[in-house]
Amino acid sequence: MTDLITPIHYRDLVEKEPEEVCLRAGCLYDKDRQCYELEVWGDVYNIFPHEHRIQQYGKDVPRVHEYLSIFIIHYLLAAAEIVLENEWISEKDIPGGTTFYRGPHAIPTGLITKTYQNDIEVFSRRCKALKGEPMDMGDVAFRFQITRHIPAVVLYWQGDEDFPPEAKLLFDKSISRHLATDVIFALAVEMCIRLGQAQ
Repeated sequence: MTDLITPIHYRDLVEKEPEEVCLRAGCLYDKDRQCYELEVWGDVYNIFPHEHRIQQYGKDVPRVHEYLSIFIIHYLLAAAEIVLENEWISEKDIPGGTTFYRGPHAIPTGLITKTYQNDIEVFSRRCKALKGEPMDMGDVAFRFQITRHIPAVVLYWQGDEDFPPEAKLLFDKSISRHLATDVIFALAVEMCIRLGQAQ
């Protein structure tokens, strides 16, 4: 994943018209600071294409996590002004997903189940803290608005003596019209990391 965000991606963003990017991605542009302002999962991030830098607004954070950075820059480059298809799919339903999302690219939902095991209450509290909206799926499920065009759902099933607990991510079917498979993987990893951090 380390080669997914390189100086050329920032240069590509520099060459785009800010008004066009803002219209597609649902973000703002500060002409004085030459930076985009994008809301991701309820937090605002400043993207400085000329400086090859992404910073979370209002927080003294030395660097944004690599997987989130990959998602943000590629979202600004490729997001399209399209309507949701309102059909939830797993990563395996994404074009090319059955072959891509396995082995080193398997979605690491074990980061979630390892943290919560069968404690649905603690899992639910974490999802609500991340601005999740309850959904009637699985044993418990929550919907998150990652960006204006990208919603996602996490489902959780409690385990028993025969089966371990299980977590699964779902995306609106339109996601592949915005992002490539490897960028969707970066988003999924970021989701698993955040959701797996019980607080």
